[in-house]
Amino acid sequence: MHPENAKASAAELPPLELLRSFEAAARRLSFTLAAGELHLTQSAVSRQMQQLEASLGVALFERRHRALALTEAGGVLQRAVTDSLERLRDATARVRAASAPRQVAITTTPGFASLWLIPRLARFTGSHPQVDVRVSATLDVLDMERSRIDIAVRLTPIGRGVGPALFEESVVPLCSPALADALRTPADLAQLTLLTVEYPDHSEAPLADWEPWLKVMGLEDLRMKSTLRFTQYADAVAAAVAGQGVVIGRLPLLRELLRDRRLVAPLGEQVVSRRGYFVETSKRAAGNRDALEFAQWLRDEAEEMKRRR
Repeated sequence: MHPENAKASAAELPPLELLRSFEAAARRLSFTLAAGELHLTQSAVSRQMQQLEASLGVALFERRHRALALTEAGGVLQRAVTDSLERLRDATARVRAASAPRQVAITTTPGFASLWLIPRLARFTGSHPQVDVRVSATLDVLDMERSRIDIAVRLTPIGRGVGPALFEESVVPLCSPALADALRTPADLAQLTLLTVEYPDHSEAPLADWEPWLKVMGLEDLRMKSTLRFTQYADAVAAAVAGQGVVIGRLPLLRELLRDRRLVAPLGEQVVSRRGYFVETSKRAAGNRDALEFAQWLRDEAEEMKRRR
């Protein structure tokens, strides 16, 4: 197009701010309501509409007593402007989305994060190098929408979770190979140090993780020689690896430690805890392809772990 023709064509278009004000006024049929929506004064919107009508040489509104109505020309322009602004909004959203950082936010327990998720996470980030994964490891149950969380992996009683569990949990006493000879029967636990987790809000008793196993073994009244209490399960596990006592092993979180014989199960009596790890996605995750792929990756990793048993 010749430069002079391009200038003439551009000059024929009203300024965008006038068209935005017109769309609001035509939709609301009120200069006052349009002004509130646009954070302008009523008189400013009225002047803009007069300017737009003057530039087009046609009336767009019928100004009635305490009311507005669109003229035939106003209706034609409203349809065109509404469609054009919607197209602009959609295009702008797509451009912004393409340039915005790709991110997946996940919340889960510290134990799941440190003992199961993080050792595997490089497999996801390796295949999704442009995705920023944000892990919130906490015992608090976060509001996913308010905290802008895409995915939650929660430890929940079986039957209360959302959908099928990633995997169910079983428990068994574990210790370092150096302590294995001192733990030949359940009664030997009384001569060893208990490693357990004490939750900050005391919502669970110190022996909560042990209770399913102790109940099956008929050892509800067990008292061990001494106790070391931690606020994080991973710290209790690290103490067990260091030979400082016996921890209740939550499987399959600790399967790799058993496989590498950094921990052993001398008593060999696994008991199901009737809890499982469940994946929950937030409403905001529905529009985040990376979050949906991360949730599926979690399920695939869990299935692969089950196949390798």
